[in-house]
Amino acid sequence: MKTLHQSPTDDAFVQNPYPFYARARAVGPLVVWAEYDMPVATTHEAVNAFLRDRRFGREPITALPIPDHLAPFYAVEAHSMLELEPPRHTRLRGLVLRAFTSRRIKAMAPEIDTLSRDLIAQFPDAPFDLLDAFCRPIPVIVIARLLGVPEEMAPDLLRWSNAMVMMYQAGRTRADEDLAVAATEEFVAFMRDYIDRRRTDPRDDLISALIAAEEDGAKLSTDEMITTCILLLNAGHEATVHTMGNGVNLALDRGLRPAGDAEGFVEEILRLDPPLHLFTRWAYEDVACFGHQFRRGDQVGLLLASAGQDDRAYPDATRFDPTRAGPANLAFGAGLHFCVGAPLARLELQIALRNLFALCPDLRLADPARYADIYHFHGLERLMVTR
Repeated sequence: MKTLHQSPTDDAFVQNPYPFYARARAVGPLVVWAEYDMPVATTHEAVNAFLRDRRFGREPITALPIPDHLAPFYAVEAHSMLELEPPRHTRLRGLVLRAFTSRRIKAMAPEIDTLSRDLIAQFPDAPFDLLDAFCRPIPVIVIARLLGVPEEMAPDLLRWSNAMVMMYQAGRTRADEDLAVAATEEFVAFMRDYIDRRRTDPRDDLISALIAAEEDGAKLSTDEMITTCILLLNAGHEATVHTMGNGVNLALDRGLRPAGDAEGFVEEILRLDPPLHLFTRWAYEDVACFGHQFRRGDQVGLLLASAGQDDRAYPDATRFDPTRAGPANLAFGAGLHFCVGAPLARLELQIALRNLFALCPDLRLADPARYADIYHFHGLERLMVTR
């Protein structure tokens, strides 16, 4: 395999990583990304194949060393279905899906509609940051209501989420790690107390449903419920905020507006500028894939964002086309670990963006948008607009 060099924290890359992805795809379906010292899949075919290949998975073959100061963070990660494989992943996901049902998600639609309209009604006349005024509040308020957590906790939930996800970013510092651990401990203490109260006082909320969920006599432990609630907030919130911001920036930059239910519009945003760009897998056996011999324990990176702009899967891939045919985008993954929160994220995006452009027909950029230095994520620092 050919080796390519690209710092994930270089500003030119942060602002526009797609030329690097195009260069990588031109080399082949697998290239070595020198800064990560591992092969990465570049094409839609390759990324999709690795996501679905059960010879690869999220759980490392041998436990990775954990520094003492990060033990509280990884104690939570140890119960995350995102990081686990069958049989434990199967049990956790099955129990969560018994509570996180399509009926429960669809029932949130009127609340998302009202919330987005209320936020739009509060927009100032002067230029303002749409991320703070619209994109960030919607997902965190929705997940708070869904969990049954008091809505006034939203600022704390947002603060904890922002601190914890720094652990997944390139170039994180010891200060970032200390903030993430402090946020983890605060979040865990809050959720443990809240779950204990819901055990004796169940309500019509997701936490009560998680407590009640049972499959073949098995239930979620308190630690598993805490981690699941944190995962739903952190993964769902980050992805939705970034997608909403990226999508509005894309639309305003290209003079686009959603039509109808906005479903195709949202799918094109997810394909063209997704919120998560790199995801990894471990090889569970010696296996040859796309011309490379993987050894058991090797790691491979999956460039989800590169897959979305692969011309072999999507002709004229850089063109925004809400009516586009072709394979499903991979923004939420595929296979065993397909994001459980994807239906909620799509619902939030469709309703919020439809309302935003319908109620603010003259919305425009006040300043050029800048992307934040948060790789593997891809989202804006701020989005200054005027209406």
